[in-house]
Amino acid sequence: MFLDAKIVRRYFTWALDATRESYLRILSDSPLFKGMDKKLLRKLLIDLIEKKYSAGDIIFHEGESGKAVYVVLEGSVKILKESNPENKTLTVLGPSAHFGELALIGHTTRFASAVAENDSILLIMYTSYFDDLIRCTSATSSQIILNLAEIMSEYIHRYQPECQP
Repeated sequence: MFLDAKIVRRYFTWALDATRESYLRILSDSPLFKGMDKKLLRKLLIDLIEKKYSAGDIIFHEGESGKAVYVVLEGSVKILKESNPENKTLTVLGPSAHFGELALIGHTTRFASAVAENDSILLIMYTSYFDDLIRCTSATSSQIILNLAEIMSEYIHRYQPECQP
């Protein structure tokens, strides 16, 4: 059996990094990855892209095409509606929160902008990676799809206008 040296090096680098255990806990607390065992979460932490953002960095703009979902590992991210004259802040997300999840289920544009509120580290799952998971019919993609359905259901119930008599 042939092992790719790059993958082996990445795995051992990851395994020896003490911050990875805290990232594993953060990922397990994320609703997007609820119910996944530690082995699958470790694989995601190895496979997915970590990116550092400085305070004020724009992660994406409202109206852009959605190409990834993000999980906050460190720091915080402000979600704001730029189409409002005052750039209204919708929410501020901290560690274990995710955003941009609609990119995984459809080719949609971003509903709002995302800006690093302070220095932050985000874990990024691109739609191409997720599409590959689905093609492999992996347990990971099945669990993420179930979690997405639950998250979408919560959004609908939370933001659905109350029926008036």
